[in-house]
Amino acid sequence: MRLTHLADYAVVIMTAAARRRAGERLSAAALAAETGVPLPTAQKLLGKLANAGLLTSARGAGGGVTLARSPARISLADMVEAIEGPIAMTQCSGSEEASDCALDAHCRVKPHMSVVSHAVRGALAAVTLEQLASTPANAGVQPSVAARNTHDWAPAFAGVQG
Repeated sequence: MRLTHLADYAVVIMTAAARRRAGERLSAAALAAETGVPLPTAQKLLGKLANAGLLTSARGAGGGVTLARSPARISLADMVEAIEGPIAMTQCSGSEEASDCALDAHCRVKPHMSVVSHAVRGALAAVTLEQLASTPANAGVQPSVAARNTHDWAPAFAGVQG
């Protein structure tokens, strides 16, 4: 599974917004300049993120967007779903309706795919915007088994022996 460019850019924009002071209003132009996301794309994403309740917007002089909730209460799943819609691993995940899949009428896996989609959503929901906006020193690392609940981070290769 791979995020679309729009979902990826939304996470980049939300992370930039989370690094600012709480309540600071940001313009699409400022976020585009800071992140490198093209301005029309940033404007489109801000609208979608606001419609999903992740950002609040104000028009006029001194207007702009702010986070609608604290970064600790916004998950990666929230951001992805704001852009992509509900997380589903397959076309038929979470749907009892017939799909245009050639195997739909005889598929024995379909009833189980919602479990997979829920597990993926749970994994994305476990990552907060607060974590994503933390210092870049944490980039490219995964939590070690011993430290998953303490937020101490270890390189992804920690414990792996050549």
